[in-house]
Amino acid sequence: MATQQADYATPETERTPVVKLYLAIGLIVFAALMLVGVLMRAAQGASLSSIGPALFYQLMTLHGAGMVGTAGLAALAVNWYFLSRYVRLNPRVFLGALILSLVAVAMIVGAILIGKFAAGWTFLYPLPANPLGQWGTGAALFFVAGLLVLGVAFLLVYLDMGLAIVRRYGSIARALGLPMLFGREPLDRTHPPTVVASAMVLIVNVAGIAAGAVVLVMTMLHLVFPALAPDALLMKNLIYFFGHVFINATIYSAVIAVYEILPLYARRPWKVSRPFLAAWLAVTLMVLAVYPHHLLMDFALPAWMAVMGQILSYTSGIPVLVVTAFGGLMLIYRSGIRWDAASSLLVLGLFGWAVGIVPAVIDGMISVNLVMHNTQWVPGHFHFYLLIGVVPMVLGFASYLGSNGEQGQTGRLGVGVFAVGAVLLCLTFLVSGANSVPRRFAVHEEAWQWLGNLGALSGGLVLIGTLMIALPILMRLPRARLTTA
Repeated sequence: MATQQADYATPETERTPVVKLYLAIGLIVFAALMLVGVLMRAAQGASLSSIGPALFYQLMTLHGAGMVGTAGLAALAVNWYFLSRYVRLNPRVFLGALILSLVAVAMIVGAILIGKFAAGWTFLYPLPANPLGQWGTGAALFFVAGLLVLGVAFLLVYLDMGLAIVRRYGSIARALGLPMLFGREPLDRTHPPTVVASAMVLIVNVAGIAAGAVVLVMTMLHLVFPALAPDALLMKNLIYFFGHVFINATIYSAVIAVYEILPLYARRPWKVSRPFLAAWLAVTLMVLAVYPHHLLMDFALPAWMAVMGQILSYTSGIPVLVVTAFGGLMLIYRSGIRWDAASSLLVLGLFGWAVGIVPAVIDGMISVNLVMHNTQWVPGHFHFYLLIGVVPMVLGFASYLGSNGEQGQTGRLGVGVFAVGAVLLCLTFLVSGANSVPRRFAVHEEAWQWLGNLGALSGGLVLIGTLMIALPILMRLPRARLTTA
C-alpha cells in the first residue's frame, strides 16, 4: 500500500469541471425540493388550502424521490472527489453518470408533474398498478424506468471506482483494511479513511442497487402484463433492502467529507486504527442485514428475519458512528480549529448523524413500532439523518471546495439559520409522531394543524439558511480552484 499517491491520483484539472457541475446542480435542486417540502407542511397546516390531496401526493412523491436521489448524487460527488486523490478515476464516466442522472430526473419529474404519478418514492407494490384513476400506466412506467436509469448511472461510477481501487490496492478487501485488521499485514496508519469508506459503500450499494434493479424490472413487467403478479412479500423485501441500503450508503459517502476536511482545519491527521477498520467491517455486514426492521408488521415474514432486524436496529449505526464522532471530537479538542461555514457545517452533520440514531432506535422497538411507525415520528428520524446529517456534510464540502478561501459573514450566518430551522423542523415531526399524527396524510385534523404551520415556518428557515450558504458558493464556483491542498 505504500506506492506514491501521486502515481495514482486523478489530476486536479481533470476532476474539477465535473465536480463543479455536480455541486451547482445539487445546490439548486436541494433548494427547490426544500420549497416543495415547505408547501407540503403548509398544506398540512391548512395555511395553504389550494393544494388538494391529489397534488399533495404528487409533491410528496417528488420531494421523496428528489431528495433521496439528489442526496445520493451529492454524496457520490463527495466520495468520488476525495477518492480521486488516491486512485485514478475516469472523469468521463463520472460526467456520463451525471448526464444519465439528468435523463432520469426528467423522466421522474415528467411522470409526476405531467403523468400525475403519486405512489411515493418507494413505489410500494402493487400500488403503481392500482392508481384508482389518479395516473396512467405510462406515468408509472416512466417513473420506475427513471429510477432504473438512475441506478445504472450509479453502477457505472461504482464500476470505475471498483476497478481503480483494485488496480491500486489489489482487492476491495485490502482497501477495506481486512489484512491489517486480522494481522496478515502490519497496520498502516496512513491508509486513507476515504478508501476504507469507499470500499464499504461499493460493497453494500452495488448489492442494494442490484436488488433495486430486480424489483424495478418486476414492477415494470407487472405494469405491462398485469397477470404476471409477483409475490408481494418478496417485492417488499427487495424494495426495502434497496431503499435502506441506498440511503445508508449516501450517509457513509457523505461522511468522507468529515474525514478529509476536518483534519485540514484541526491541522491533525485522521489516522486509521484496528478499531476503526473493525467498525467499518461491522457496519458493512450490518447494513446488508438490518432492513427487516421495516417489515416488523409483516407477520408472514420468517421470525428469524424479524429478530435479526430488531437486534441490528440497535447496533448497526453504532460502530462507525462511535469511531467517527469520537475521532472527530478528539481531532477538534484543543486544536485551535478555525470556525467558518465549512467546519461548522461538518460538525453540525456529525451532530445530526449522532442524534438522528436516537429516534430511529426508539422506532425500532417493536412495542413502539406497533403504534408509531405510521406516524410522523418516522419522517422526524430520517429528516434528522438527512437534513441535519447528510445535507450539512454536502454543504460543508461545497462551502470549503467552492469558497476559494473567501467564506464571508453571509455563509456563517446562514449556518445558524439553517441549524435552528432544521432542528425545529425535525422536532415538529417528532412531536407530531408522539401525538399519533399520521404520516402521508394530505389533510390534518384541526388539532394537528399548528404543528404543520410550525413545520412550514421551520422549513422556511431551512430554505433561507440554505440559500445564504449556497448563493455565495454558486457565484464563486466558476472561478473557484477545487483543491484541498
